[in-house]
Parts: sequence; structure tokens; C-alpha cells
Amino acid sequence: MSRPEHKAPPEIFYNDEEARKYTSNSRIQSVQAELSLRALELLNIPENETCFLLDIGCGSGLSGEILDEEGHVWIGLDISPSMLQVALDKEVEGDLFLQDVGQGMNFRPGTFDGAISISALQWLCNADQQSHNPKSRLTRFFSTLYASLKRGARAVFQFYPENDDQCELIMNVAMRCGFEGGLVVDYPNSKKAKKYYLCLFAGQIPGGQKQQIPQALGEEEEEHDVIYSNQRIRERQKDKGKQRKSVKNRDWVLHKKEVARTRGKKDVPFDSKYTGRKRRSKF
Repeated sequence: MSRPEHKAPPEIFYNDEEARKYTSNSRIQSVQAELSLRALELLNIPENETCFLLDIGCGSGLSGEILDEEGHVWIGLDISPSMLQVALDKEVEGDLFLQDVGQGMNFRPGTFDGAISISALQWLCNADQQSHNPKSRLTRFFSTLYASLKRGARAVFQFYPENDDQCELIMNVAMRCGFEGGLVVDYPNSKKAKKYYLCLFAGQIPGGQKQQIPQALGEEEEEHDVIYSNQRIRERQKDKGKQRKSVKNRDWVLHKKEVARTRGKKDVPFDSKYTGRKRRSKF
């Protein structure tokens, strides 16, 4: 099976039809949710803390929906107009930008508390145009990303490397741009569940301990012991719920309504003493 990045550039490959098919596929939705939750774990965000995150290669907003459910505010970047249009049609909560990250980003220094990227990083290793040089594009990307992150913040990239040389290229460029960190390989003994995460640190936490590369999952698992399913997502969310309170309280509702008003949405309900009220069970 050929890799998508070998067929066409992302802005062409993900056309209107492909963007709709990708977003409506239930298996892709499940896998994207699982990968996004794992990326959030690797960000190591303190419990009950709302962060301002960057979603690189956000596509149609599947990973952004997970960020929103976890109570975070986010901005998404993608090079495919069709993917972003699907996200707009779904009325995702994050602000969206049409951006080729290989040309760098222009955010203010120290803007974001963290960044995630799901299934996008490998596209930067292709020379889709005669003027494209993968090493130069990766350098512009990582150098501008480093500047846009707060000191000590993390960036986690789930990606599908084509070979070891590609992994080495990406990691070497990231380190030269100032990042620390390394590669986390979950379920390394499974052909189906094996996943690569590049976990980068934008410097060390001021006054804190030295950051360590997170522990990979399933290093001793057998090949067929791990599968992707909705059950895994539900169990993980259930475990998290035992340790933290729900983010969907009055403050959360007021924030969402304020975001909707700022974007010019109509029919946003007025605030009242009943806003965000927890209703009693009918039974």
C-alpha cells in the first residue's frame, strides 16, 4: 500500500472528496482520538489546567475536538483548504489558519503552552516542488515553532516515518533548532499498534527538574495483544475522570458562549443565574 505523501502534495491529495471521506470514516475517528489522547498525555499538562495549544496539521478538526473535550483552547494549522472547510462546516471551537508550516510560522514568542501534531510531520520530508528542500523546510518549521512555545513547553508529534534515515533527519534538525527530547515508540513489538511520537522540550522548566523523555507503552506486549478500539478510549477517559473534576462547569459554559459571541455567531443564549446549572436527575 503506497503512502499518501507519495501520491500528491497534501493540499492536492486532501481534496473536497477525500476530506469528507477521511472525516466521516469511523475507524479513522477512533484512531485519531486515541492518538490525540496519547499526545496529550505526553505533553504532561498539570491536572485541571486549561492550556493554549497549537494543533499542527489539524485537518478537519478531529484532534482539535479532543483538545476541546479536555478543556483546552487551541489554534489549528493546515495546508489543505478542503480539510479546513470541513472543520468550519463542523463549527469546531478552535481558530483555524491556512498555513504551509514548511515556510515557518509567525506567532509571537512564547505564545503557546504546548503543541501537538497527528499524522502530519512526515509530509515535510517530501520535496513536492522543485524549490522544496526537506532539510530547509524542517529547519524553518522547528525554529519558528521553538520561538512560539513558552520555555519548558512540550511539542508532541505522532508521525509515520518512512525509514530510519527520515527519523534521524527530523530529530537532528529539531535538536539543532534548540529542542531537547527524543523518540517514544509505543508497542514496538506490534506491527499494527506500533506508533511513533517525537516528544520535544522547548528548553527546561524554569527552576524545575530536568525533563525526561516519557516512558513508552507496551514495550513488553506481544504483537497481537493491542488493538485500537473505542473501548480503549472509554477506559482511559474513565480513569482520568476518577482523578479530576469535570471541566464543563459554569466557567466552561461562559467561556464557550463568549467565544461564540466573539466569532459573530447568532442565537447565543443570554447569561443568567441558571447558566451552567447542574440539573437534578429525573429518576
